[in-house]
Amino acid sequence: MSDELLKLRNQIDHLDEEILARLAERAQCAQRIGVIKQGNLYRPEREAQVLRRLADANPGPLPDAAVQKVFREIMSACLALEQPLKVAYLGPAGTFSESASRKHFGSAPNFLPMGTIDDVFRAVEAGNVDYGVVPVENSTEGAVGGTLDLLLANPLKICGEVKLRIHQQLLSRAEGIGAAKRLYSHAQSLAQCHEWLNRNLASLPRVPVASNAEAARLAAEDPESCAIAGEAAAELYGLNVLAANIEDDPNNSTRFLVIARHDAGPSGQDKTSIVFSAPNRPGAMYTLLEPLARHGVDMTKLQSRPARGGLWEYVFYVDFVGHQNDPGVAGALRELNEQAAFVKVLGSYPVAAI
Repeated sequence: MSDELLKLRNQIDHLDEEILARLAERAQCAQRIGVIKQGNLYRPEREAQVLRRLADANPGPLPDAAVQKVFREIMSACLALEQPLKVAYLGPAGTFSESASRKHFGSAPNFLPMGTIDDVFRAVEAGNVDYGVVPVENSTEGAVGGTLDLLLANPLKICGEVKLRIHQQLLSRAEGIGAAKRLYSHAQSLAQCHEWLNRNLASLPRVPVASNAEAARLAAEDPESCAIAGEAAAELYGLNVLAANIEDDPNNSTRFLVIARHDAGPSGQDKTSIVFSAPNRPGAMYTLLEPLARHGVDMTKLQSRPARGGLWEYVFYVDFVGHQNDPGVAGALRELNEQAAFVKVLGSYPVAAI
């Protein structure tokens, strides 16, 4: 070992000890905050502010995403010193919903898989868990109608969002795809990989199942099969990745919502989601949306959904930039409430920071 290499390794050892001491000091501060607050320590707006500040202050050479991931885990571990959060997600284990949950909360919480999106809402509303994570839209397949319906019918609030790049992997126990006689996958993943499958596995029978994690489980039990699922499922079920990133759209991503019995305070970079119904008269939609433009509110999404109350009646889901406490947003909401037949604020929450 050269003198220079030995010197650098000693320097790294010293820095590691220094980092460890600072981590202990940070954890002690978090514990003191817990004593003062005597309640829920998790504040989504505060964590988003911390992660953004660290990205802005990052001198390199580590990329911003790597720095944020490290500090996401530090904050997660510090919160768990009091009592680990309970987070429900659309299961089973190994789904993209679990990956989104861990991306948002770190690895310290107790993650509980649920059978349906409705089960996630019920668990949060009943107080059996602190938070829930549910998919709301995919960049290629569109909105998740079940989530939108439950947001309308349920008193829970949106307190965060997670954006997850969806990379589909072809998995199997085998070393190659030549022996495969069937392919398991969720129907949505089959659609997202349609062109790749037609080019590479056109003759292989495709078997739709309830989730990608279930597809991976079946492939682990069936050596003459393969599955489409994510890397987490491959690791969970001990499968080989025969082909990586087989999705047709390289920008394929899914947006998830974090639901709770509370929403979030202003973080400085926020989004607000609402749902409303319009009276059945000419120009009604213009009248309802015009206050947003007049108050300088940037609308980022408008989604119509059939209302359950009557035939050919619709409700409209809108996302826009800003917190409901911001003056411009508050003014637009006041006018919207005066004009619309029905308005519900689903929540204000930080824009995804990671």
